[in-house]
Amino acid sequence: MRRSPLVAVVLTALLLGAPGVARAAVPDRAAVPDRVGEAVTALAGVRTAGTAWGFDPATGRMTLTVDDTVTAAEVATLRTVADRTGVLLRREPGTLRTLIAAGQGIYGGGARCSLGANVRSGSTYYVVTAGHCTAAASTWYADSAQTTVLGTRTATSYPGNDYGLIRYTSRIAHPSAIHTYPGLLTVNSYGNAYVGQAVCRSGVTTGVRCGTVTGLNQTVNYAGGSVSGLIRTNICAEPGDSGGPLYVASTGVILGILSGGSGNCTSGGVSYYQPISEVLAAYGLTLP
Repeated sequence: MRRSPLVAVVLTALLLGAPGVARAAVPDRAAVPDRVGEAVTALAGVRTAGTAWGFDPATGRMTLTVDDTVTAAEVATLRTVADRTGVLLRREPGTLRTLIAAGQGIYGGGARCSLGANVRSGSTYYVVTAGHCTAAASTWYADSAQTTVLGTRTATSYPGNDYGLIRYTSRIAHPSAIHTYPGLLTVNSYGNAYVGQAVCRSGVTTGVRCGTVTGLNQTVNYAGGSVSGLIRTNICAEPGDSGGPLYVASTGVILGILSGGSGNCTSGGVSYYQPISEVLAAYGLTLP
């Protein structure tokens, strides 16, 4: 059954709750061999658009990935860095990008994104979504015609981070649920991801897709700037899915909001998420 744009926005709204404990992270530099510390230092200086880096638990090595936009000359330079520091260099098909597009969802400045979470500070209610989304416009709407105002941007942190807030200025409801196409999943809490965790994400373009967490504390160099501290998964995503939630389907725990990725949902891809706990702490937010 096709839903009205207003209902779609209400149902795409997602919530959070009580924190969990992270079980894995990039090794602390002081606790690992000098080789890894050297690699972290070298990779922190990489700003080439279309690259991402972090610790890969599957190989036990720091890994630098390049997408299809990285030129042969740039790859040669990066390979020198990788060889010198013992970093694994690999290519991921597609283009690492933030995932904005025109169409259904929440709308502003010609961009479409997915609403990520409903939160509040005292009696004031906000939408959490991706920062590269809120950077695109100050006023956001519940419909593609931009006739029903959702709210006004009050904060954006991008690049560096990738999250932003939209303050509700309308009477649109704030359900504590994730739209799972077509159902609703009650959100019980928020938590921190760990490697190997079974997770799903929800977005207006491709609906619900599921997979596993494959890395933490990842850095992605988008064309618009570098974002660090991200969760990496083997779940595909496409333009318009940005800002949507990463969550545990069995418990209703939200872990993050979609920042970007490479590939697509036809041939497969990877996606990266801003941890939700960081967003809540940054702005002093709680559940509605």
